[in-house]
Amino acid sequence: MSGINIKHTHDHVFLGSAHDDNAKRTLWVVALTVVMMVGEITAGYITGSMALLADGFHMATHAVALGIAAVAYRYAKRHAFSQRYSFGTGKVGDLGGFASALILGMVSLGIGAESVMRLFQPTDVQFGTATLIAIAGLIVNIASALLLGHGHVHDDHGHAHHGSDNNLKSAYVHVIADALTSVLAIVALLAGRYLGWVWLDPVMGIVGAIVIARWAWTLMGVTAGVLLDQTDAHVAEEIRELVETPGDATITDLHVWQIGPQAHAAIVSVLGEATANADSIRERLKSVHEVSHLTIEFRPV
Repeated sequence: MSGINIKHTHDHVFLGSAHDDNAKRTLWVVALTVVMMVGEITAGYITGSMALLADGFHMATHAVALGIAAVAYRYAKRHAFSQRYSFGTGKVGDLGGFASALILGMVSLGIGAESVMRLFQPTDVQFGTATLIAIAGLIVNIASALLLGHGHVHDDHGHAHHGSDNNLKSAYVHVIADALTSVLAIVALLAGRYLGWVWLDPVMGIVGAIVIARWAWTLMGVTAGVLLDQTDAHVAEEIRELVETPGDATITDLHVWQIGPQAHAAIVSVLGEATANADSIRERLKSVHEVSHLTIEFRPV
């Protein structure tokens, strides 16, 4: 094995700098969602509003999804130093995000199916009371979005597209989806009360289902890419350029993948001339801040 110089670090904690803060935000949103969920379901039974009842159960599924996000944060923190995970628990949040995206997709199917049924089977609704409850639900959604949105926006701006917390993103999308359905419900209830447009309620439901399904599909694609160790083309290209530009080294094998919200791992196999070595290659790659775990294999020509 002479001639091969392999170096790597041993710090495998890649939870992201805002992990604890995001976990607290998510727990607050779970509490708000559960309280509003109980209120909407109760009011739905009392007023006879299927729209309100459906939104309540819709919120219940989001409460479960947000609970998954909260558990993912806790699990990742608790097992951050466990030797069972070769690259730490930084991707637990992506697993939670993927599970939440699946739930979001099923919610959109349920809303769509129920809305189509209500097009053919309209129901009597106490529009006034139902509208007030729906407005209260929207206020809770806005408060939840503000709680999560600060961390979500900060994370995206601070790390471009290479450091987003997909667990927080999934929670944020669920809250925004709740807000959307609340807005559509309010519009439909007001139109039904003052214009007699009973048909608008299920139509709005179908529109909301399509939008939510699209969000779910996008989130599923992003998280699945992380879970399947999809190559980050931007970081890989930067590494290749920095290593090969001097002209004395060639990359023969390169692997770059995300291992946490703000961390990537890279394995770089290099064939180099006498002017290059593993230490010089590592020095060239110091500017690649996305890479937190770097392994270099160097072979002389």
